[in-house]
Amino acid sequence: MSDAKKIKVKVFRFNKATDYLPHYDTFEMNVTKDELVLDVMNRIKWEHDGSFSYRRSCRHGICGSCAVKVNGKPTLACKDNVLELTKLFGDELVIEPQDIKRAYKDMVIDKENFWNKYNEVQPYLVADIDEFPEQENLVTCEDANKLDEADYCIQCGNCFYACPAVEVNEDYLGPAALVKAWRFNSDVRDEATNERLETLQEPGKGIWDCVKCNECAEACPKEINPIDKITKLHQQSFKNKMHLKNVATRHAVGFKWSIEKHGILDEGELVRYSEGNLGVMKHIPEAIAMYKRGKIVMPWEMPKSKNLDEIKKLVDIASTAKY
Repeated sequence: MSDAKKIKVKVFRFNKATDYLPHYDTFEMNVTKDELVLDVMNRIKWEHDGSFSYRRSCRHGICGSCAVKVNGKPTLACKDNVLELTKLFGDELVIEPQDIKRAYKDMVIDKENFWNKYNEVQPYLVADIDEFPEQENLVTCEDANKLDEADYCIQCGNCFYACPAVEVNEDYLGPAALVKAWRFNSDVRDEATNERLETLQEPGKGIWDCVKCNECAEACPKEINPIDKITKLHQQSFKNKMHLKNVATRHAVGFKWSIEKHGILDEGELVRYSEGNLGVMKHIPEAIAMYKRGKIVMPWEMPKSKNLDEIKKLVDIASTAKY
């Protein structure tokens, strides 16, 4: 076909039942402008190797089953066009499972860690309602909008397996679970808001361990922006007085304090605000390195934004809870 393009596709292969180490198989094929990653995976299985394994179901981007990584980019195989990906990565595409360490067979991974953490946040509506109601429990459009599209999450796990905090901290709940927590904590019918918030305050696993790297937002195929939902859980924690008084919450408040004071972030003072004068001492080597590179300045040299008055007004307007 005139619109076809020849590419190389390398796929991750591993069978936990028989293999000691994984390997990659390479296939050359012509792909057309309408083919998706899932089409390529289907062709490998149907035309080359019937043992090639992966999950798939709806083909409409709503079940999340076919989530994989292409050249390190989290995606739904049924969503990304192959030729569009070659514009990003060239004519060789590498298809891998979401988490190589948890591979069971080829693209199929053991997602027990994902679902265990997902279940920890009570991912369901808790409400004392009549078992046999005579009318619907109506929600206004204004109240429905408070969910902020968190109910669009399809539990594909892309954000979870792209999260660097999850990678280094096996206890961290991860963005998918936290999005689901917000979905129900923002629901006016739910009665377990504070119970969830109490779980989410736990150091090492909750909302304060998000590193704000934006990887989850980049990975989400539904464009939900998990960071935004995690920030709203921060605000809800302060509003409901559920937050713990520790380094993490002082760090969050320190951001607001610094912007309100200078109009820009004072990274050096933020450490002192968060960890206290004694806490600063352990960061002296990093502080010296940052100072040499112009990343921080001495407190008396800290500049202020020319638009400080306007910034203070914006901070005041945007603040939804007292700290």
